[in-house]
Amino acid sequence: MPSQVTAMIIVASVLGGCAETTSERSAPLVAESGAPVIIPGGPGEGGRTARPGEQLGESEARVTAADVRFAEGMIPHHRQALEMAALVPSRSSSPVLHRLAERITAAQRPEIAAMTSWLKAAGRTPGEHGGHDAHTLPLEEMNRLRAARGAAFDTLFLTLMITHHEAAVTMAGLQLREGTDRVMLATAKDVVAGQGIEIARMRDLLKPGT
Repeated sequence: MPSQVTAMIIVASVLGGCAETTSERSAPLVAESGAPVIIPGGPGEGGRTARPGEQLGESEARVTAADVRFAEGMIPHHRQALEMAALVPSRSSSPVLHRLAERITAAQRPEIAAMTSWLKAAGRTPGEHGGHDAHTLPLEEMNRLRAARGAAFDTLFLTLMITHHEAAVTMAGLQLREGTDRVMLATAKDVVAGQGIEIARMRDLLKPGT
């Protein structure tokens, strides 16, 4: 299920035209169409739902190049995870792997949409500036996974997905050290926590007799 952080990203728009500099400015908050934003009324008055595109004020967040690099790198990384997960139904008979693939898809697809919205609000076109290719699996490994079937696929999928998740944790760790935007920092914390748990589970599945 999408996390609270994903919802935060969907409803928070950030600094336009963020370049590869260390300059920092306030980021306007703008309501998006992906999730409702309730604006409290005055004393004794009810709240209302913000209109898509309505400016909600200034956030306390500061956006830097590190925040943008994190989003630009994590989107293609997540997309590769979805590609890997999509291979499971036709290549594995393991119910455990099917559930794992479903969880990965359910978590990372909305995060891609949310970070894409975040980047667009920052004046960046997702995919235009490349990504952290060093953190994605090489084509040769992906082709090996596509060609595998049955138990061989299961083992290779778990092995490669552990490597893939570890790269995501590395990227998130860098964001936590260097980033400043509160939404991207919260996203990085989610990655470290969620994918750390999945790494431990996948390592257990690789143990003999599991």
